[in-house]
Amino acid sequence: MGLSTFLHQRLPHVWTQRGPLAWALLPIAAVYGTLVALRRWGYAAGLFKTRRVPALVIVVGNVVAGGAGKTPVTIALARHLLAQGWRVGVISRGHGRQTQDARAVVHNSRPLDVGDEPLLIHQATGVPVWVARARADAAHGLLQAHPEVQILICDDGLQHWALARDLEICVMDERGLGNGWLLPAGPLRETWPRAVDWVLHTGPELSDNAEMGGYRAQRQLADHAVGADGRRVALSTLKGQAVDAVAGLARPEAFFGMLRQSGLTLARTIALPDHHDFEDWSSANTGRILLCTEKDAAKLWPHEPGALAVPLVITPEADFWASLDARIAQLLPR
Repeated sequence: MGLSTFLHQRLPHVWTQRGPLAWALLPIAAVYGTLVALRRWGYAAGLFKTRRVPALVIVVGNVVAGGAGKTPVTIALARHLLAQGWRVGVISRGHGRQTQDARAVVHNSRPLDVGDEPLLIHQATGVPVWVARARADAAHGLLQAHPEVQILICDDGLQHWALARDLEICVMDERGLGNGWLLPAGPLRETWPRAVDWVLHTGPELSDNAEMGGYRAQRQLADHAVGADGRRVALSTLKGQAVDAVAGLARPEAFFGMLRQSGLTLARTIALPDHHDFEDWSSANTGRILLCTEKDAAKLWPHEPGALAVPLVITPEADFWASLDARIAQLLPR
């Protein structure tokens, strides 16, 4: 078993229970936990600099490794705030990009330059998006270019304490806390529970150890797919025929499962590592329609222009929006 296969396929199964391999990794997890605790203490004690920017900062992140729906939540949050009349921007590290500088994301940016998720966020919302290795650098760059922005959403970064934040949203899915241990013995990036403003559950049901409360969000695929030329294809028209599907996600099987739940028949599924760049992609020319995630589309289309991207939509419950709006009104009076 290769290292990549172990990290992306074997470890997530290890994290579901406290089995022999998880116990074997526990000493490493203890070292990791100590380092995380020392780092957080360093920021709290002022040994490390925390930078504040002249905007209200909302961090959307999670404490569990792997995708839980942070980017779709960020998109939903940006759209909601825009509808409320706020001027919004988004910052991100731009995971998977090959550049190192702080830069703006534009509509025709290359995923290799800005990251696939920041590009998706900008294309889906139209708000200013900046990426940088240090999120505070992205924030300063964005605000210099767009001083009218009032609210900055940080896509991921719950553990990025170098950026001061006003509000935190922790996204959880049906995995909950897994076995409850820190990396690499478990899925946790930091110890839980810890104080956040909201926990938002995006899974179809709460896991047994997701008793941390919070709000629910419906996670589902859109009723259509999108082509490289912008055309929309109703998923209902694909029922009754075999299709192929590819996903470069932390949990590609979740995407495949949702396609099946939509009534589609998957003849072949291709699971790739999260943020896969598709530079080594070669089409099998099966003659079947190829479906992909919206996040993968910009990287796949240059090699597979006929592929169709299926958007993922996350819709938080109304009480979450009410609570969020009330807190923002307190912190950022109009």
